[in-house]
Amino acid sequence: MDPDPAPSSKARAVFALGLAGFLLGAFVGGVIPATVALLLARQANRQAYAAQGYLTGSAWVRRGRRLAWAGIVLALTSLVIASIAGLLHLAAASGGPDFSPGTD
Repeated sequence: MDPDPAPSSKARAVFALGLAGFLLGAFVGGVIPATVALLLARQANRQAYAAQGYLTGSAWVRRGRRLAWAGIVLALTSLVIASIAGLLHLAAASGGPDFSPGTD
């Protein structure tokens, strides 16, 4: 007899962590939950393959992985924008004190 299909316990965790990574990605704090989501997604896929189709939840894993990658992209984008803004701020700052002509 074949076993009944069972839901994956990691599938919803991957989705929740991926969602947290996406929502916090613009604040750079989403990198950690997104990374954990990607690691759990790999484990969930291995377990689903080993279960030979009797472990459900692959759609949740797929959605969580997409959200996690989107969160990482958002974090990288915000870091690049902050770096460019910082460089523009430094470029606009004066180089030092201005002395009148003829001052030694």
